Amino acid sequence: MKVFSAGVSVLLMTVFWLLVVNEIDAGQVVLGLLLAVAVRWLCKPFMVSTLPIRRPGVALQLAGLFLYDIVVANLAVARAVLSPSLPIRPRFLRVPLDVREPKAAALLAGMVTLTPGTVSVDLDLDAGALTVHALLVDDENATVAEIKSRYEARIREIFQC
Repeated sequence: MKVFSAGVSVLLMTVFWLLVVNEIDAGQVVLGLLLAVAVRWLCKPFMVSTLPIRRPGVALQLAGLFLYDIVVANLAVARAVLSPSLPIRPRFLRVPLDVREPKAAALLAGMVTLTPGTVSVDLDLDAGALTVHALLVDDENATVAEIKSRYEARIREIFQC
């Protein structure tokens, strides 16, 4: 199943336009629709095929978990940075990957990067590894296991790859 059809993406871009201009009237709605259709048409050559989502319920669970993790990580990083002793424990971690599908692996790398305190440094599908720099690491193995169990396992389940 596709994530968004053309109509849904045009509708979402139009709503975004209305939020940006902070005005809802017929002219802005028409302008938003025209801009959304134009953007969709201009970007069509750059759009890549998406992976079919096989388990949408798991995708929603992952989205909720990810948002929760972002909030928790923001608080942890803020606490560490604002602490007088600056208790950071940075490490480079090698996360062995079970997922081999490039788009799914890129999603995992993106989620790691979007979580405060971690950044994906290298995604090497040939070697089957994701290199991550993490700011607050107590136990390297536990951090790797957490990435694999919280994100990678669910991504594999969602896309069945």
